[in-house]
Parts: sequence; structure tokens; C-alpha cells
Amino acid sequence: MNTQTPTQYTRPQLPMHLQVPDERGFFGKFGGSFVPPELQKQMDEIYRGYQHICRSHDFIRELRSIRKHFQGRPTPVYYCKNLSDKVGGGRIYLKREDLNHSGAHKLNHCMGEALLAKYLGKKKLIAETGAGQHGVALATAGAYFGIPVEIHMGEVDIAKEHPNVVRMKILGAKVVPVTFGNRTLKEAVDSAFDAYLKDPVNSIYCIGSVMGPHPFPLMVREFQRVVGIEAREQFIEMTGELPNNVVACIGGGSNAMGIFSGFLDDPVDLHGVEPLGRGAKLGDHAASLTYGKEGIMHGFNSIMLTDEKGEPAPVYSVASGLDYPSSGPEHAYLKSIGRTKTVTATDAEAIHAFFQLSRLEGIIPALESAHAVAYAVKLAKERPQEDILVNLSGRGDKDIDFVMEKYGDYADKEY
Repeated sequence: MNTQTPTQYTRPQLPMHLQVPDERGFFGKFGGSFVPPELQKQMDEIYRGYQHICRSHDFIRELRSIRKHFQGRPTPVYYCKNLSDKVGGGRIYLKREDLNHSGAHKLNHCMGEALLAKYLGKKKLIAETGAGQHGVALATAGAYFGIPVEIHMGEVDIAKEHPNVVRMKILGAKVVPVTFGNRTLKEAVDSAFDAYLKDPVNSIYCIGSVMGPHPFPLMVREFQRVVGIEAREQFIEMTGELPNNVVACIGGGSNAMGIFSGFLDDPVDLHGVEPLGRGAKLGDHAASLTYGKEGIMHGFNSIMLTDEKGEPAPVYSVASGLDYPSSGPEHAYLKSIGRTKTVTATDAEAIHAFFQLSRLEGIIPALESAHAVAYAVKLAKERPQEDILVNLSGRGDKDIDFVMEKYGDYADKEY
């Protein structure tokens, strides 16, 4: 007779990306949905629609077809031999999201959001943009699906990112200049939200990052997770092992959350690079995770920069896409549990990296991505035996006029 006690089955722990958010959209204490009741009804409708179609064979098949035949996925991983040799330290690799159609990672979630809007019967896509990459991507998605697009963009960024403004207009989007406040990304979000509130039944606000009220931080992460899935497989295929480090810039944080998601359960250091701008003085940077505190803005709870009155503080970065006083709630959560490391890069470091990568590798990065490259160069010197995978989230075509006007003297330096 067998008197042994049967071994109790223990269900394996879920992968980390499936552990959060909870049903209310919280990543620990961060996230959630802090919006008026009428708008909450629309958020609930969007969430129900997403929950249905994300498991739909037809939706998945169509999205995969779009990614392969329209976006040009998978994007490659590239070894920066010249840059690595010049640095004389660790080996630097790039996940080339700059080669994604429309020039950045943004199309990954814009095509998904537009496909969701089509399923929900929405007649208009509304969004904010800073650097213009999200605006271009959503304008591209709108043209693809035949849905009108309205993009809100601060006047300061319209001047800085003129090439992307032209692209949005060519693609058929209506570009709404935002003329109040600092006239940058935070005000563009305010303006877009106001426009959405006028008709939430027939329109959908396609948030451009892993922020905003639930379910947007979840949805955008899931649409962007393709970056991390591809990068992990590609890096192992190239080298036979995992990278020691993964580096990505963080404003709202969609590109970082996309690539980090592929490595959350691995023994890999994840570095989120925030814009330190001109320095640590409030108003001279947009490093919210580094210098901010818990607070609610734009319908979600996260870490944000505030002034003496507790209001969102003025922020600054040479990179328009990083010029935001808060960060996605999942980034706040991952930092709070010690899974990610928050670091910074200044304007000067980003501009140097912009030219350095251009001259040594023939790749012109977006100013946002240049922050990640700048920190990767620094990390390579500190860890000469390690591999560093950078998410090159966008290309710098949009920035070249602004860079040469403001930083043309850098072009004469040796790199």
C-alpha cells in the first residue's frame, strides 16, 4: 500500500508581463483610470473591445499580415562594430526600429489601435504628438484603413519637427496647432483629450505611449511587445546568448516597454534613459522617474514632475518626443520593484551621440533614440566585457533641419 502523500501541483508563475496590470489597470499602485464617469463608459467599451479582438484569430491574422507586408517586420538587429571599436568597450547592438515603415516604432501600436477603432465602428482617430512620429504613424494608419485623423501638436514642436508635419498633411491628417502653455507635448495631450471629450462615441483617442487611463498602457505595451519578442530571438540567433544589457529612451515609454517586455523574465539589466536636458534644475529637464513623485495626470497615476503648487511642472528636452512631465505607469512600477534602472542623458550627450552614430555607422538616429545611444556608449566603457542592445526607436530625418540650425558646429568635430 502506497502511503506517500501525493505531490501538490504548483502552477508555474505567469510571465512577468502577464502579472500586471490587474483588472482595474493597476501596475502595483500605479496606473488605473481617473476620468469622468461618462468617459469611463468609453474606456470600458474600448477595453471590452480590445479583450475580445486580441484573442480573435481574424484580428491576429490581419495584424500579422500588416506587420509583415506593410510595416516590413521583423526589423533587424545590427552590430555596431565601428562604434564599439571606437568606444573600446562593450559590444553595442541596435534593434533597428528606425527601419519600421514610417520611421519609428510608433506604427506598431498605431496599426493595432486603428484596427481596434475599425472594429468598434469609430469614425475618427484623434491623437497628440511631440516629435511627430506618433502623428505620422497614426496618419499612416488612418490612410490605410480609410479613417479620418486629427493630430494635436504644440507650436514649438511644429517648428522643430517640420518634416513630420509635412508628412502628416500629405497623408491626409488634420494637424491642430496647440498655442497655450509651453506649446509642447503635455499641452498637445491636453488639447487632444479636450477634442476627444466632445465626441467620445464616434471618435477614439489613440494615445501615443504606454500612458493614459486604463486600458491604454496595457494595449500599447501589448502592441509594442513585438519589438522585444523579435529582439530576443534575433540576438540569441546572432550570438548564441542573451544580451547583458538592454537600453531604451523613456518619455512616455512605449519603445522602452516594447523591448523590455521581451526580457523581463531573463537575467538581463534593463536601463531606461530619461532626458536630463540642460541639467537637474526643475524646468531644465524631463526626467520624471529620476526627480518626480507620485501623482495623477491625464487619467493615470504614475511618477511625475510637479511645481511648488503640485501642478505638472514645465519640462524641457532637445527631443520633442521625450518632453513630458510623467512616465508610463508600468515604468514607475518596474522601477519601484527594482526590475529596471533609471538613468539619464543630457542634451549635449544626445547631440554627440546623434553625430557619432551617423558618422561611424551611417545611421542617423532620432534625437529621442540618441539619448539611448549616448548612455549605451557610456555603459560600454564601464562594462567592456558585456553586450548592450539598444532600441533605436526612430530615425532622425525629422530632426536634421533643427539639429543643423541649432548644433551645426557639432558637424565639424571628429567622431
